[in-house]
Amino acid sequence: MTLPPPRRLAVAALAGALVLAGCSQGSAPAPDAAQQQAQARDAEAARNLDTYRQLLRIHNDQMAVSMGKDIVQRFPDSAAAKEVQQTLPEIEKRWTENSEKARLAALWQYQVAPMAGGTQSTAATYDSQPAGVRVRLVLRRHTSWGQSAFLFNDGHGGFVCKGNCTIAAKFDDKPRAIKAYAPSTGEPALMIRDDKGFIALLEKSKKISLPVTLQDGEKKVELVYEVGGFVPDQWQALPKKGGKK
Repeated sequence: MTLPPPRRLAVAALAGALVLAGCSQGSAPAPDAAQQQAQARDAEAARNLDTYRQLLRIHNDQMAVSMGKDIVQRFPDSAAAKEVQQTLPEIEKRWTENSEKARLAALWQYQVAPMAGGTQSTAATYDSQPAGVRVRLVLRRHTSWGQSAFLFNDGHGGFVCKGNCTIAAKFDDKPRAIKAYAPSTGEPALMIRDDKGFIALLEKSKKISLPVTLQDGEKKVELVYEVGGFVPDQWQALPKKGGKK
């Protein structure tokens, strides 16, 4: 059947329009360099966010904080950064607190060993200040000698203390006078008279300052001990002489 000329023109125009529409749909313009870069950044942010979520699930706070900060810094306007910012402050706070607890706990050493015909249990820590001075603060229980608390100077001789001397100590910056004495047997130590009272104060403190004078050049130093990580239960109790605890 032969169409009249006007209808043939209309059909041809419609066919042409359909061809053009098909061509336009099948050949969308490729993304330019900026768009490709943005897509790559979005994909990387999404991958890092997935890693962050996995770190939260396994409670790896240290790595989660590191990854979370990286996402927020590198992709600040992304959906990934927005999600991270909802949990990152709490995770970072928890990690910081736990890290500090672990650091303080690691400053203490606990040991049980034979000593002078008996057994001793010690809890000991070194001063953190001043630099270049290494004086141990020792809490000791001995099966024959009982309990004591003292300073022990490993490398600078003993302490200047004639008879009884007073240490102008500070427990968390609160002043407290501590009576002490140098042992007559000549060990480089400074024994604390009221060991029970001293230990009770230590258990409640985060930092102790003990100004003393070293025999080596009669050098005056203020020994600072970070004691917040002391765990009394790790300082093992020992039976007293005669088998009683």
